[in-house]
Amino acid sequence: MPGTGGNLREDIADFVVEEIPSYLPSGAGGHAYAFIEKRELTTMDVVTALAGAGVPRRAVGFAGQKDKYAVARQWISVPAEYATAFESMGDVGGLTVLETSLHRNKLGLGHLRGNRFSVRVRNPRSDWQTVAEDVLAHLRGVGVPNYFGPQRFGSFNTNIVDGMRLIRGEKMRVDRRMQRFYQSALQSHLFNWLLKIRMEHGLFGAVLAGDRAQKHDTGGMFVVEDGAAESERVRRMEISAALPLFGKKARISGGDAGELELRVLSEFGLEYGQFRGIPGARRISRIRLDDATVKPAEDGYVVEFTLPKGSFATSVMRELMKDGDLR
Repeated sequence: MPGTGGNLREDIADFVVEEIPSYLPSGAGGHAYAFIEKRELTTMDVVTALAGAGVPRRAVGFAGQKDKYAVARQWISVPAEYATAFESMGDVGGLTVLETSLHRNKLGLGHLRGNRFSVRVRNPRSDWQTVAEDVLAHLRGVGVPNYFGPQRFGSFNTNIVDGMRLIRGEKMRVDRRMQRFYQSALQSHLFNWLLKIRMEHGLFGAVLAGDRAQKHDTGGMFVVEDGAAESERVRRMEISAALPLFGKKARISGGDAGELELRVLSEFGLEYGQFRGIPGARRISRIRLDDATVKPAEDGYVVEFTLPKGSFATSVMRELMKDGDLR
């Protein structure tokens, strides 16, 4: 299908993301919560600012890291004895505290349901509205490829290269956190490559014998014995294949699914055994786009949609814009 073309992020306010928390603070407890808005700051920049106000870095809690080049709103927590640190955050350029509260526990990674996006596209093709509505209608029916976005991989894909060096046993002078980061980038790249191959073989809307299928509503997984027997559930977007982020918790699948996984590793000169020391996981291959809307705006349009945690807005925008500037 054609795309709308156009440009992203010509202004920082063109890309807005707001966290959808798993829970809201109760108003009482030993941890202070702040709902913040940040512009041209990473989440770790906020952690650094709090550390400068006396909060131990490890004591700062957040559910996920948000885009730097965006207007991003998210919750962050500190132990209640450091609550006054939020008062100094107004001195940090691009950072605003919108709301504060208390809760009984520290905010942890993954304590969110998803994120709501509002993305402005400027200078699209003249018939953008028809094109956008057709693409979104199609994506509602078949789902969006759950690719990891390019920001995962660093400039010139250097994070992947460093991950390859580590997995092959090369010595690198980096701390354990960065080692995990580089290894994760490699796992993410191999996931993307496997998803790409499955799409090229017409298997995007399919599960294969040996696949782990994941239920969209509950997150539960099961091993597929007969792919054809599950085809109707796949068509209805009830289940999708959960592909491996190779590691000890995501071993090679059986059957036809495993053959494709081994092919991907072989293309990069890798073997599963090299990943046994890495945790691993599985990631669903498709995401629903049930609530996407598009409306005209000056010199373009605005598209709004909700994604589950861990999914990237760029995966939606690349399908919508195709040859547009996705930076």
